[in-house]
Amino acid sequence: MKVFHFSPSEAPPSKMVGISAWLRENLFSSAFNTLITGIIAGSVFIALASIFQWAFLDADWVGVSRDDCSRDGACWVFVQARFEQFMFGFYPSDESWRPVAFMLGLIGMIAGMILGNAVVKKWLLVFALTAFPFLSVTLLYGGIAGMPVIETHLWGGLLITLVIALTGIVVSLPFGVVLALGRRSNMPIVRSLSTVYIEFWRGVPLITVLFMASVMLPLFLSGGTEIDKLVRALIGVVLFNAAYMAEAIRGGLQSISKGQFEAAEALGLSYWKSMRLIILPQALKISIPSIVNTFIALLKDTSLVLIIGMFDVLGIAQSANSDPAWLGFSTESFVFAALIFWIMCFGMSRYSIYLEGKLNTEHKH
Repeated sequence: MKVFHFSPSEAPPSKMVGISAWLRENLFSSAFNTLITGIIAGSVFIALASIFQWAFLDADWVGVSRDDCSRDGACWVFVQARFEQFMFGFYPSDESWRPVAFMLGLIGMIAGMILGNAVVKKWLLVFALTAFPFLSVTLLYGGIAGMPVIETHLWGGLLITLVIALTGIVVSLPFGVVLALGRRSNMPIVRSLSTVYIEFWRGVPLITVLFMASVMLPLFLSGGTEIDKLVRALIGVVLFNAAYMAEAIRGGLQSISKGQFEAAEALGLSYWKSMRLIILPQALKISIPSIVNTFIALLKDTSLVLIIGMFDVLGIAQSANSDPAWLGFSTESFVFAALIFWIMCFGMSRYSIYLEGKLNTEHKH
């Protein structure tokens, strides 16, 4: 047996592990690094303390007008007074229970998809793709069961953000799958048409698509034919987002090894069966980060509908800032709008990470 001897001059191995070892190695490894760490930590602490004091300690929370704001901190009275507009836009107050029911139903489905078992998730997914869209449109628009019709130009705030984002996500995903398969097809015409479509829509800014859908499209329709502005915006968003979705899914398809395709052929599976049972499940799992990134980008891009006269959360914040009765409180409105977007985007990101971990089939050693 070989015996190792350590001279007294050699330092014993460090016993620090975990967070303490990481801090010592990366932040306090030398006097200079310790100094820099202290300066940065002090600056961050001062900034966070100032923000906390402005947003909470010195803030005004209760009141009905700007006279109830001391001006020393944030005036959340402004957000409270405009809260219904932030949520529903100009939807009639006496009918606000309808968008509330829509949002509660959406939250319930999301909770069921996260917490439910496999059977619950399966039926919730079927419900979300079939009945829920029709029930939501009927509930929000009205016209049946004694509910008055609420025109879409009155919709706004978080309601219009969710409607546009959900429609774009639900419809563009299967559309993107078809385009991705078409671009990788062995049929030249299908491949060429898919490629042209994807490259065309990816080369045009979304704001241009919305402008064309809202302003230019009616010029090409026959006289007397009108399409609702929201419907036109939804069509533009779906066509635009499907191209980006197709590229995200195509990346997943390209990462599948050739052996998977050969194995499907050896089993005698048809093209569509092999795609449905073998190829697409793997490709979609690999593409989850890219797909969710596209979803998040779409959610944030809903603020561009302001260019065609529709007021999402950010649009409501901008319009509220022009109210003479509340001039000078733009910071509070933009902070509130940013918080709403951050909560939704962060939630989507965390669910993506959870889904990746749940679907991970790699062996861990």
